[in-house]
Amino acid sequence: MTNPNKARGTAWESAVRDHLNRTLGLVDSLGSFLDPFDSRNIRRAAQEGARDVGDVHAVPFILECKDVIGPAVPTWLRQARVEAVHAGFPYAVVVHKRRGLGVRSGRVHFDVRTWTRTRTALGLSTRDMFAAYGFAVSLRGLDTSRWYLTTDLDHFAVLLADVRGAVVCRAAR
Repeated sequence: MTNPNKARGTAWESAVRDHLNRTLGLVDSLGSFLDPFDSRNIRRAAQEGARDVGDVHAVPFILECKDVIGPAVPTWLRQARVEAVHAGFPYAVVVHKRRGLGVRSGRVHFDVRTWTRTRTALGLSTRDMFAAYGFAVSLRGLDTSRWYLTTDLDHFAVLLADVRGAVVCRAAR
């Protein structure tokens, strides 16, 4: 008998991966990669035990996917940052499932540092970043390590495509 929580988590990771691949046009109508060797493909990572490398790889982001009722976003973000270091990725975010809503409504949480680094890479002002990607801010007391910014998975897909484009543009210079 499988662990129902593990099965639910795996299903959420797969749903996030599949949604991003479809939204970014990386798969055909059957869900097969257009180019299986394309580094831009969104993939679920193999479990690595103590040196976990995140749930989903969406270069340059590690996505830590959570399908639980009670959110613990600051703790999850710390976990995601460690896993991004293990995987050698510059950015880490958490994708939290919202009960009763589809995958598109999943909440994508950024810590302040990752959000700022992403905004800087895109060359956007704070106001423009909020407007372009539908972010909301959560400030938890005076401890800035508990602050985070949130958008939905559809806005994140656009942001991911834009970050990838910005990286390509800089590399071409």
